Amino acid sequence: MDTGFMFRRSIVFCFLALFAQLAMANQPTVLVMGDSLSAAYGVQTEKAWVNLLRQRLEQQGFKQWQVANASISGETTDGGERRLPDLLERHDPQIVILELGGNDGLRGFPPKVTRTNLEDMIEQSKQSGARVLLVGIQMPPNYGERFTQAFAAIYPDLAEAHDTALVPFFLDGIYNREGFMQDDGIHPTAEAQPVLLDNVWPHLKPLLEAESGQ
Repeated sequence: MDTGFMFRRSIVFCFLALFAQLAMANQPTVLVMGDSLSAAYGVQTEKAWVNLLRQRLEQQGFKQWQVANASISGETTDGGERRLPDLLERHDPQIVILELGGNDGLRGFPPKVTRTNLEDMIEQSKQSGARVLLVGIQMPPNYGERFTQAFAAIYPDLAEAHDTALVPFFLDGIYNREGFMQDDGIHPTAEAQPVLLDNVWPHLKPLLEAESGQ
């Protein structure tokens, strides 16, 4: 075997791998910080809204953009707040989508705590130079009017206070539509994933255009 040839081929492969890494590093990034609603819980990954977002970016002329999905099922705002600094450093995103808070509400965390954690994540993201898209969540009515109203108000209040883009309600057109929620009544089905994306897209697209100079 020609060891010289093998050595040269290894060098070429190393340069190609390095070139690919540099190319990815130069691509603008959308970082998705979410919970099970964005982590493809109960649906195939390729059918989940975050993967559909990757396809839409390419279809809508944002081919240079990449999506880093840092969503974890069961994640709370406390967990997201602790993970965010490392993720901002690692991905250096231009846009951060914050889809968190649902698990806080379902576990009965005080809305004030959820608000404080989300506010810190907004501030961290903006300080890193990223634009923020906050994704609103609402609690079921059985949690009581006082709690559900206080929780729902977190998102528009923060968006106004920090001048961030806002998806008013992530599950709009889904939670009360037959066949669009899994049996647990919490997670959307595969059929609902395109609607989740449609709820996000009108608020995300202007951020993409601003970052792309369009």
